Amino acid sequence: MILVRGSGGGTDLTGTVFERGEEPPTYKGSPDEDAPYVWVCDSFYQVESGGSALVVDDTEIRVAFEEPMARGFDTRDQAVTAAKEHVRTQFARIGVDPDDVVIEVTKADPV
Repeated sequence: MILVRGSGGGTDLTGTVFERGEEPPTYKGSPDEDAPYVWVCDSFYQVESGGSALVVDDTEIRVAFEEPMARGFDTRDQAVTAAKEHVRTQFARIGVDPDDVVIEVTKADPV
């Protein structure tokens, strides 16, 4: 597994790239199980009421979550590039400048 973590506005978001031989979780709309690399991460957006509380830049906002996004890719580079873009997009959706998001890509240690 490859973890892709974005940090910005005082909060973090982490998604996972599952590699060949690893079994990604399945969701409605998940990619074909034959995809060698699968990216899975939450998607969310800011709402006026309801949702969950999240502190961004010392201000509490409300966010609603969509079903986790699962996408299949042919190469590791394609998956990681899409993962970084997805993370930056989620921060933009809650008012954090995507250019201010710090992205960290790490290989997860097997447990």
